[in-house]
Amino acid sequence: MKKQTTTDLLHTEFPKPDAFGAISMPVYNTASFEFDSAEAMQNAFSGNSDRPVYSRITNPTVEHFENRVKNITDAPYVTAVNSGMAAISAVFLSIAKTGANVITSRHLFGNTYSFFSSTLTAFGVEIRFCDLKNIDEINQNIDSNTCALFFEIITNPQMEVVDIHAISGVCKTHQIPLIADTTTIPFTHFKAKEWGINIEVLSSTKYISGGGTTIGGLVIDYASFDWKKSERLGEIAQTKGNDAFNFKLRKEIHRNLGLYMSPQVAFLQNIGLETLSIRYRTVAETTFKLTKILSENPKIQKVNYIGLPQNPFYIVSKKQFGEFCGAMFTIDLDSQKTCFQFLNNLKIIRRATNLFDNQSLAIHLATTIYVNFSQEERREMNVFDTTIRFSIGLEELEDLQWDIEQALRDI
Repeated sequence: MKKQTTTDLLHTEFPKPDAFGAISMPVYNTASFEFDSAEAMQNAFSGNSDRPVYSRITNPTVEHFENRVKNITDAPYVTAVNSGMAAISAVFLSIAKTGANVITSRHLFGNTYSFFSSTLTAFGVEIRFCDLKNIDEINQNIDSNTCALFFEIITNPQMEVVDIHAISGVCKTHQIPLIADTTTIPFTHFKAKEWGINIEVLSSTKYISGGGTTIGGLVIDYASFDWKKSERLGEIAQTKGNDAFNFKLRKEIHRNLGLYMSPQVAFLQNIGLETLSIRYRTVAETTFKLTKILSENPKIQKVNYIGLPQNPFYIVSKKQFGEFCGAMFTIDLDSQKTCFQFLNNLKIIRRATNLFDNQSLAIHLATTIYVNFSQEERREMNVFDTTIRFSIGLEELEDLQWDIEQALRDI
């Protein structure tokens, strides 16, 4: 199979030729679309033609964005939604039901953890938190009601990496789908399909947006799971086969919940997508060089980056992610007070949430994203008062090094 490249992405054809020969896909700022006849309208609403009917369901600008992602991932189905959390929600509202259970880890992004522990459980879905590095523990928690195993390929912010082939093997043995949040490594450099991942979710707000201009998410379905094994989708799968999940998602869940991406967001993220690969290489290389320098700074108690040889996840990360291991890392200082002093001293790196913006960002997690969790919950999630998370952007290495070192100098 030909390896997908940025060339394929850049030369993805429009859903239909533009009337004026535009090179960039125009923004179709319209709620509805006119038809030449009642018969044409019937065909479109019945799914017998590819004409758009309403921008809550499909829109040419968004469709082009989805098609570009299909080209680079080799996935048959891609659905663009209005946030990364919307992507996760859409997936589990499509496959879970009362009485089902989900296998996952406590080492998750804060809102993802809250979605599982609070939102989904309110509908009678049990969440079984496991150490996903422990295959025996996973096996012990899977039963006939398990509807999926979910994980982050690099946990945010713990920087934990599991052996994907190992957990993929468990899922195949038990005939449950493997669902991964791949936000931390873009699909230009991590091919989820090759690692046995059935459904990929990500926040396109991050690397794809690049400039932090828009909020969006993607559900990437490789149609590689036999949904006849799913209690929720088994009946649909009798006629739709491996396409059952996409059918459920597109024909019901994302329509009924109003999750679809707006054309304005798709336009901006289409632009970001064009430079994704080259930007990622730059920020990942800068991150590696910066963390290597910081690991020798005596004022920093710990630098946690999976691309460093001394990191416990270095070997498995190199195997799964190759030369580049992302643009996120954390440091630990001696106290929360010191962390605040450090953040207040920064002059270049922005004090802001988000990841993988073109500008470098830093945040104290325990008092921001995780502020509404109890101390016990934060301890279970390995979120500590002494930790600062960094997302590295496109600034020069020397400037970022100077900023961090000057911020540390007087604390």
